[in-house]
Amino acid sequence: MKKVIATQNAPAAIGPYNQAIQVGNMLFASGQLGLNPETGEFPEGGVKAQTEQSFKNVKAILAAAGFSIDDIVKTTVFLADMADFAAMNEVYSAQFNGDFPARSAVAVKTLPKNALVEVEFIAAK
Repeated sequence: MKKVIATQNAPAAIGPYNQAIQVGNMLFASGQLGLNPETGEFPEGGVKAQTEQSFKNVKAILAAAGFSIDDIVKTTVFLADMADFAAMNEVYSAQFNGDFPARSAVAVKTLPKNALVEVEFIAAK
């Protein structure tokens, strides 16, 4: 049975989807832009700042479902420009304690709201 996960500590969905869905011990999250949930705006500072905010949003969703960053088993990172990979990766690598999850990172033509980065994840307990 699936359970919808929603928190005001991460940006609300901007379309017909949910922030995350939990099925048993698995949590499947929609992509998180680097939007501040209070202002709806991107932080100043380019891809690093947006990646940091994306992970704040990821952590808020994890907490709402009773999970932690250590429960993430897979991430997908979407970049508006692959030239931002090193800067994103610097912030990304600082988010995890110990083993990193499996990951894909791809450049896409455009992200919603012209974001520079979007992070989605799967977590398991």
